[in-house]
Amino acid sequence: MSNHYFMKRVFVALLFLAGVETAMAQDTPYQRRIFTEPPKPEQKEKTGFDRSKLFVGGGLGLSFGDYTNVNVSPMVGYRFSRLFAAGLNVNFQYGSQRWRDYDGETYLRDQYTMLGGGVFGRVYPLEMIFIQVQPEYNSIKVKTTDYRNDPKQVYTDRYGVPSLLLGAGYAQPIGGNSAFNIMIQYDVLQDERSLYYNRPVFSAGVNIGL
Repeated sequence: MSNHYFMKRVFVALLFLAGVETAMAQDTPYQRRIFTEPPKPEQKEKTGFDRSKLFVGGGLGLSFGDYTNVNVSPMVGYRFSRLFAAGLNVNFQYGSQRWRDYDGETYLRDQYTMLGGGVFGRVYPLEMIFIQVQPEYNSIKVKTTDYRNDPKQVYTDRYGVPSLLLGAGYAQPIGGNSAFNIMIQYDVLQDERSLYYNRPVFSAGVNIGL
């Protein structure tokens, strides 16, 4: 084998080894970055209290005449997740009803005052549909005035009544974290002294996100 042929083969081999070394030098940082560096920690969801998940709302009802009703029922809640919210509610109601004879004269008048409240929990099976459970305890004062006697007779009573309202509602977003709610509930305990006795409870109001 001639020296020229031998040197040519050595030169080609050296070029091949140089190419391999260059390729390894180029791949090594990539391999080190992919296989040896610890993976970046995933961004975790915020935990703890989040003020943006708070909301306030409630109901306000007014009616006047022979049947008068004033209903102020504020509430505050917290949206724990997309599926679940819970909070506190306060009830204040005043009502009055007049009973009239054929001449239009009042012969009996019933008045009541209710003060109480409780807690509520909501589950959202759909984005705008929710199911609500609302246990309450309310103190009720009733006053009946009988004008058929002279002098008139006044009877009063005060008692506490537990309730367990179950129902469903619809929440229509109105911008930001706020929504207009309508809801129907029924008191499954059905205490005959309750203002919810033997009737469904309709309510409407606005929840305002903070």
